[in-house]
Amino acid sequence: MAPPVGKSMSKDTEFTYIPVIVIGAGAAGISMGCRLKSELQFDQFRIFDRLSGIGGTWQINKYPGIACDVPTILYSFSFKPNYVGKTLFATGHEIVTYFHDVCQHFGIRDNIQLNSDITEIRWLEDEELWEVTVRHLVTGKGDLSASNREKLAEREGYDSVYLHTEKFRAKIVVSAVGGIVEPREFPADTPGLEEFEGSIFHSSRWDETIDFAGKNILVLGTGASASQFVPLLTKEPYNAKSVTQVMRSAPWVHPKEKEPGGKEKFAATAPKLFTNWPILGRIVRTMMFLVTEVEYMTLFSEYNPTRAARNRRKLQEKYLEHMKQTVPSQYHDILTPDYEVGCKRRLYDAYWFQSLHDEKITLKKQPLKRLQAKSLVLGAAGGGLEDGEEETVPADIIVLANGFDIGNWFHPLSVVGREGRKIQDVWKERNGPQAYQGTAMDGFPNFFILFGPNTATGHSSVILAIENMVTYSLQFIRKILDADVELVEVKKEAEIEWTRQVQSEIQKSVFNRGGCTSWYIREGWNSTAYP
Repeated sequence: MAPPVGKSMSKDTEFTYIPVIVIGAGAAGISMGCRLKSELQFDQFRIFDRLSGIGGTWQINKYPGIACDVPTILYSFSFKPNYVGKTLFATGHEIVTYFHDVCQHFGIRDNIQLNSDITEIRWLEDEELWEVTVRHLVTGKGDLSASNREKLAEREGYDSVYLHTEKFRAKIVVSAVGGIVEPREFPADTPGLEEFEGSIFHSSRWDETIDFAGKNILVLGTGASASQFVPLLTKEPYNAKSVTQVMRSAPWVHPKEKEPGGKEKFAATAPKLFTNWPILGRIVRTMMFLVTEVEYMTLFSEYNPTRAARNRRKLQEKYLEHMKQTVPSQYHDILTPDYEVGCKRRLYDAYWFQSLHDEKITLKKQPLKRLQAKSLVLGAAGGGLEDGEEETVPADIIVLANGFDIGNWFHPLSVVGREGRKIQDVWKERNGPQAYQGTAMDGFPNFFILFGPNTATGHSSVILAIENMVTYSLQFIRKILDADVELVEVKKEAEIEWTRQVQSEIQKSVFNRGGCTSWYIREGWNSTAYP
C-alpha cells in the first residue's frame, strides 16, 4: 500500500511520497506532464530537472544561430500545435518560449522543480515503490556537464555546486531524459592539451563571456550545430580573425527549404492564417508528416531495398550537384561523402555552404595530431600534404562541435531495479541498450522510458516519437493510478524477442550498412534508430 502524499518516515529514513515522478523537463517531460493533467486529470506528480530552466536541449544549447531543422508546425505537440511561428524553422529561443507557453496553458509549471539532479532511482521490493535520490544544486550549476560539475566541486568545494540531498518515493517513475545531454569532451589523451593557453568549450555550453574579436577560432566538427554557428563567427558581433573548421567526414547536405513567398510575407501572413483557420494548420502539419513518411518508405525502408538504393543514389546526385554549385571548388573533393545518404543524419543547410566563400573561414579534413600553446597541429591525411608532413593552424579558442555521448543511456543517472541490478549492467549482458517498444524493461516495474532505445525516426520530428511513447505509457499508468493493477512489467521473453526483431531489421538498413561512422551505433550496436 502506498504511503500518503507528502513527508513520511520508514526505517529511520525520511522521504517525500509523490505518486509519479518524471525525470527531465524537456519536450518529453513536458508532454507527459500535460497529458497526465489533461487526460487523466491527475496532478500529483513532479518533474525534476537539473537545469536552471525548462526546455531540455533547447534550454541548454544557446550557441549563435541555433534553430530547429524541422518545420515549426511539425516540431510542436499535437495537443498544442504551434501555428504562430513567423519563420518556417523556429529559433532555439522561440522553441523555449513555446514550451513555457505550453506549461502555462496546461498549468503544470508548479509541478516542475529545477536545479534538482536525480542521481539514482532504486526499486524497493518490499514496498513496491521507487526510491528516488535528488541532489539539489546551486542555481545554474546544473547547466554544467556532469564532468565539469565534479571538477568544479573538487576545485572550489562541494558546497559550490551542491546544496543537499533529498529522498523521494514514487509508485511510478518516468524517464524523460534526453539524448543530447552530456557533451563529448576534448580527447584527454591529445598530446599538448595541458600546453594550450586558450579557451576550450563545447558549443552546447557556449561561453558568452569570451571575446572572439580578432581571435583565431578552431572548430572541431561539422554537424548540425557547427553548420549554424560557424557562418556567424566572422561577422558582428563576434568579428573573429579566422575560423578553421576541422571535419572528420563529409556530411550529406540537404538544401534548406525557404519560407513560401519569402520571409517577410510568411511572417506577416502565416501566423494570422493558421490562427484564424486552425484546420489549415492541421492540414499543413499532416501533409508535412506524410511527406517525411513517404520519404522514409522510398529512401530508407528495406521493404523494397532495390528501389530504396536507387532512390538514394538519385538523391546523392542531387545533393552533390547542390554542393558543387554552392561551395568553392577547392572543397569539392573533401565534401563528397564516402557513404550512403541516410547512414547518419543529414544536415539541412541554410548558410554553411555559402559561408565557405568567406576568406576568413577554412575547412580542413585532416587528423588532429597535437596541441601547442597557441595552435593545433594537423596531420597529412586529406590535407593535400605528403605523408609525414604536418600543418600548424593558429588557435586562440577551440569550440567543440563533436556531438554528445548519445549511446550512454541515462548517464550519469543510476537506475537500479529488482535484485539490485543496474539497467546498464543488464544491457551489457544483452549486448546493448534495449527496451520493449522502446519503453519498458523486465526487472524494472512501473518504470517507463520516453524516447528510449530504438525510437528515433532518423527522418522526422522527435516530437512524434515522444508523443507515441507518452500515449503508449499512459495506457498502463492509468491502470496503476486507478488501482486496477499494482505493477506493470514486461516479460523478459517479450523484451528479448522484441529486441531481436529490431536488431535483425536494423542490420539490413542503411543506418547500419551505409558505410559510415555515426552516433546511431556504439560498438556495433544500434540503440538509436527504429528500423
